[in-house]
Amino acid sequence: MKYIDEVEIKEKAVFIRVDFNVPMDQNLNITDDTRIRAVLPTIHHCLEGDAKVILASHMGRPKGSRKEELSLAPVARRLAYRLHKQVVLSPDCVGPEVDRQKAAMKPGDVILLENLRFHEEEEKNDPRFARDLMQGVDVYVDDAFAVAHRAHASVEAVTRYAPICVAGFLMRDEVHYFHRAMEDPARPLAALIGGAKISSKLAALKNMLGKVDKVIIGGAMANTFLKAKGYEVGQSLVEDSLLEAAREIMAAALKKKVRFYLPVDCVIADKLARSAETKIIPVQEVPKDWLILDIGPATVTLFGEALQNAKTIIWNGPMGAFEYDAFSRGTMAMVQKVADSYALTIVGGGDTDVALHKAGEYQKFSYVSTGGGAFIELLEGKKLPGIQALEKWAREHPDV
Repeated sequence: MKYIDEVEIKEKAVFIRVDFNVPMDQNLNITDDTRIRAVLPTIHHCLEGDAKVILASHMGRPKGSRKEELSLAPVARRLAYRLHKQVVLSPDCVGPEVDRQKAAMKPGDVILLENLRFHEEEEKNDPRFARDLMQGVDVYVDDAFAVAHRAHASVEAVTRYAPICVAGFLMRDEVHYFHRAMEDPARPLAALIGGAKISSKLAALKNMLGKVDKVIIGGAMANTFLKAKGYEVGQSLVEDSLLEAAREIMAAALKKKVRFYLPVDCVIADKLARSAETKIIPVQEVPKDWLILDIGPATVTLFGEALQNAKTIIWNGPMGAFEYDAFSRGTMAMVQKVADSYALTIVGGGDTDVALHKAGEYQKFSYVSTGGGAFIELLEGKKLPGIQALEKWAREHPDV
């Protein structure tokens, strides 16, 4: 891939695909602008280089129709605040009026196109829509790692119509840290994997067994492994169809001499509610009518000791139902353990990202990925369409 600092941008119209799909409350106030702040270095580079900046993003899943609650208007206001300059929100992302706006831009101007997914052609990777997006554009920049695993028009098809195609600084960081974690890690390399389901991370777990030294399993997905080992897990969330797959993963880990850790105690409750009765018990003693909702203190100690000598730690997925205070202790304790380690610590987006903010330890981590799904697909060993498209363009244009 080529990057934004390798090409001339002075007075050029630079189209930056970003991911401004930020969480908002019921009053359409942004509750976390991490994804906006993550692309500021790329935007600042373009503004300092006297470029005309055109930003494009999706928001939510409007399924090809205009929905005002998914407008990027709140994002335009927050971005203007972060940049300390005016950000003009376009009425759409393609069309005659947008083309006129682009043509009238001066160096230093910033416009934000309206939600790409208001058009169904975006998710269909429609070539005509991609060509319309690139109308009046001199340089295309992909800085949206979180959607790099989607072959959408603004991610993949546009690279066939833009004169120059490069990646932004956020994309460079994502690729760089992933390479340091999985391709050339300082060892021991430990993977801390949580979340609700094995099914969403099965391929990643299988691929990682050939690369990591330790696998530590928490969250609801640990229940499936515990049941596969013959333990009673009561009414806990379990994927019964994957019990055999769980046994195969444990057997493969043993064969490859990968240390494999499961919870030894847990926090259980009679229901998933704030008013629930809770207990801490060994995993061997879960009653039939109760649910496992967090790892217990002995497990926190075990997992912490397992991470003690790690030089690289990859973490994806919380250790329990941390949205509820009673079931957040395990995740919060592991945030502390990982934050205080001397390892290179890389976190794979999503709920884990939320947990770091909640614990107030975000700044202590080496790198926090902006992409949940994209990060998992990299862990699976897959090639991401967004990255492949940029690499293909770079191969075909070696002299740019």
